[in-house]
Amino acid sequence: MKIVVDDKIPYIREKLEMLADEVVSLRGADIKAEDVKDADALIVRTRTRCDEQLLSGSKVQLVATATIGFDHIDTEYMKRAGIAWTNCPGCNAASVAQYVECSLLLLEQQKGLCLKQSTIGIVGCGHVGSKVKAVAERLGMHVLVCDPLLGETDFVTMDAIECESDVITFHVPLTHEGEYATMHLANEAFFHRLARVPYIINTSRGEVVDNEALLKALQEGRVRDAVIDVWEGEPHLNEQLLERVFIGTPHIAGYSADGKVNADNMVVDALCRHFQLPYPGKIVAPSLSEGFVYTGNPLELYNPLEDSRMLKKEPRKFETLRNNYPLRREKFDR
Repeated sequence: MKIVVDDKIPYIREKLEMLADEVVSLRGADIKAEDVKDADALIVRTRTRCDEQLLSGSKVQLVATATIGFDHIDTEYMKRAGIAWTNCPGCNAASVAQYVECSLLLLEQQKGLCLKQSTIGIVGCGHVGSKVKAVAERLGMHVLVCDPLLGETDFVTMDAIECESDVITFHVPLTHEGEYATMHLANEAFFHRLARVPYIINTSRGEVVDNEALLKALQEGRVRDAVIDVWEGEPHLNEQLLERVFIGTPHIAGYSADGKVNADNMVVDALCRHFQLPYPGKIVAPSLSEGFVYTGNPLELYNPLEDSRMLKKEPRKFETLRNNYPLRREKFDR
């Protein structure tokens, strides 16, 4: 059995070598048809477009993406070709919630946002949005949630989000069609409808927020400030917008070691089920360094301003910063 895997998926190699005769690690963006022609399984992140061009004529039976999102997988082609595929729903939801929590704490500390007197509008309440809701409630914020696909009676409309929110945070997949398409959900018209001058947070997909419209809204004072982790055109981002936002990071909100290990374990489970292989055991996240001191402040575990400073210093290194991300834990486990 041969497995081709994105070389930036950490912690997983040892388990794969217990399952396969051959494991080939390649840079995700560089994986080509010739690389997967004789592979049985392909394990990717969002940088590998899995479609007919890549997979036609290959032996691949299973594509597993170690991510929540799967808009880089041509699911219609996979169905036609009889290739199984799987993603990792919820794997890094707690990691994104940690990112949002720390960003909110920084907005309070450095921008004067009083969390206990503020309303947060959460757009999308799936795996990530529901955890962000719990975080916001714990911080004492008034919470509004909009997710028409879930149909909950206590959810609100986008009109309410636009009229009543001091912070608006997006946690939706990227979709292009249908009544609730999310492509440019936050567009110029959206920013003009805002009744307050809110903070905008986007950790979902770059194209959910029209980056040019956001920059214009910031310049015109329709948006107070922004925390942006995902960008249109990644890894080539709008550097003017990056310079303008409070926090700008290279698509790493879900990059805690805990979130990555969750994804690894889900991928290994999928491989074992599909190929009826013996289970090699769980992968565990590495511990923080012995000298680490934790007093209970979430910002001691993670401060997104550090990632923001590095990206703002060298925006052309977006992919390098993303691919060589330092150890980050959601909890102190010693």
